[in-house]
Amino acid sequence: MDKEFWSKYASESASHYNEEMSKFIRDLAVSLRVQSVLEVGCSSGNDLRLFPNSLDVSGVDESEQAVKMAQENLSDFKFEVGTITELPYDDSSMDLVFTRNVLNYVRDSDIAKSFDELFRVSRKYIFNIELFSENEGKIDEIPVTVWGRNARKHWLDFKVKIISNVDMHEEIDPRKPRFTLVRKI
Repeated sequence: MDKEFWSKYASESASHYNEEMSKFIRDLAVSLRVQSVLEVGCSSGNDLRLFPNSLDVSGVDESEQAVKMAQENLSDFKFEVGTITELPYDDSSMDLVFTRNVLNYVRDSDIAKSFDELFRVSRKYIFNIELFSENEGKIDEIPVTVWGRNARKHWLDFKVKIISNVDMHEEIDPRKPRFTLVRKI
């Protein structure tokens, strides 16, 4: 992890807030009737801002600064420092586990373990909102490498039902990342 890059990213979190995306994520969780939610790579908690306090909401991020900011911003929710390859949660402990623009920064050598961990901690649903590339090629280096991801391709190796695999509407995110929702079976 490039600590300097991610610390700067967390400190600029207000400029990264996307209210339409937050609404979409919240509305999806509510419509799935889940009781517990985990965002992996939560940064300062932007995507969780609109979640109701009636849900058990958690977030994990590698950046200690981001986790501290999330705890300050969303004191009713639980946040922990951890990595996508070693999530600090029990098996099947969360109804819904999700990532947004996180797998794009995971090295190819860690991507299989990342999907294993998302699957392990989820009880019911997992979704990924990631910049897409059919063959998972490099998109950019900004100073960290950004890889396009094909979450559907990875989920085919798991016991899941693919519910959705579509590009997000440009009114929610102009970059039109791919939204992939799966249900464990």
